[in-house]
Amino acid sequence: MGGDDVDLQEQIRQVYAASAARLVAQMYAMTGDYAEAQDVVQEAFVRALSRPALFREVTNPEAWLRTVSLNVARSRHRRRVLLHGLVRSGRLDPAPSSAPALSADHVALVAALQRLPREARETVVLHHLADLPVSEVALAMGCSVEAVKTRLVRARRALGEHLGDDDRPPPLRASTRTTARTEQEVRHA
Repeated sequence: MGGDDVDLQEQIRQVYAASAARLVAQMYAMTGDYAEAQDVVQEAFVRALSRPALFREVTNPEAWLRTVSLNVARSRHRRRVLLHGLVRSGRLDPAPSSAPALSADHVALVAALQRLPREARETVVLHHLADLPVSEVALAMGCSVEAVKTRLVRARRALGEHLGDDDRPPPLRASTRTTARTEQEVRHA
């Protein structure tokens, strides 16, 4: 193994230590399934390791990993929709699902996020959990800043209705939280 490979692996280890918990929390809010969130983030890191030349050129590793995680989650969702069609048709038996023990508030928030359209949910997660500015969310989503703002307003309103609180949006900002605190909140919230 060459020195460049060792340096890259160390860089990925450092990015993992700094970003993995945040990415899992964001993907959990996106998918509603903690195990799925862990899997898609892990897949993103595997892809980073399998494409060293590409990863070396990335200017913002966490943003790249988030994009890869989102793409993996979307692909898996499409496959899951096909699988559910097979289950509904009776050609396959449904598999039992598992979920971590979470507080009622956390479960309610994730359930409310799941009721939002995919684009609105992704916008909320990228802005409030990934703490991306509106302009970066627009870039990541491939839409205008105005579209992001509109989605956020509508999503907050819908979340308020789903959560039974029309006066204020749910407390989703994670900007000042440390990785350890975010990780703890995912487990205990």
